[in-house]
Amino acid sequence: MNNGLGVRWDDLPLLRERAVSLLLSGPARAPALAERIFGWRQGPPRLAASLVREVLGADPRFELSRGRWLLSEEPAGYGSTPLRDLDFVVVDVETTGGSPARGDRVTEVAALRVRGGQIVDSLESLVNPGRPIPPSVTALTNITDEMVAEAPRFVDLTESLRRVLEGAVFVAHNAGFDWRFLQSEFRRCRRGRLGGERVCTLRLARRLHPELPRRSLGVLADYYAIVVDSCHRAGSDARATAELFLRFLGRLADQGVVDWGRLQAYLRGEYPPELARQRKRKGERSREELRH
Repeated sequence: MNNGLGVRWDDLPLLRERAVSLLLSGPARAPALAERIFGWRQGPPRLAASLVREVLGADPRFELSRGRWLLSEEPAGYGSTPLRDLDFVVVDVETTGGSPARGDRVTEVAALRVRGGQIVDSLESLVNPGRPIPPSVTALTNITDEMVAEAPRFVDLTESLRRVLEGAVFVAHNAGFDWRFLQSEFRRCRRGRLGGERVCTLRLARRLHPELPRRSLGVLADYYAIVVDSCHRAGSDARATAELFLRFLGRLADQGVVDWGRLQAYLRGEYPPELARQRKRKGERSREELRH
């Protein structure tokens, strides 16, 4: 789908990143930008101006001043809440299978509320799923039917779990999986729905570590020398994910991704000016090294 001027909406992140790289060297007028970003040569100036405005005008990284486009000094539109001021709740669940729609249930849950780099609240419990655990799952998690026989059912944990979750950003490795199962369990218990923002550390890892062929929790834990006490157990995996997420926040801060809006833009591939400058310098160094 395009915007009527020949620009596909799914191309916008790449085009805007290209514009950031070009404008790092200084302001430019619309015809020059159109030529360098889109390969538009000798087009009508008014149409070039409309095209550039359509692509850059809604992005707070860019300003139009006295007929020239330049990078904003302050990317105010990225959001104002610093990541360090947010509460995060790092979650992991173990289940009887891969699909709540097919009747699979939670067998263990852990939720660690993190504030300022510290765990300030937590819940960790085995859960009686009300159905047998397949042998293949027991082989993976070491959770047996006998272990969960006397465990609380999910309905008995909903109030405590909601206390830990409410008002915090939901964080998990492959967050969609954990989120879907918790939503299903809350609906099953008629305890309402979960709300709020989510961050997936797997999605973050794809941005932060494109060089890694695999980005499972185990691979990333090895990469960062994070100790995982017992793989595929909710508490151990949640603690490893929490430590991994804090490492990610440190790397993001080094790249200028320091608030919620910048984080969302970064995940979309729209880099803030600070990071774009770093990327440009790195590219220049690489080219210089190749010359020698």
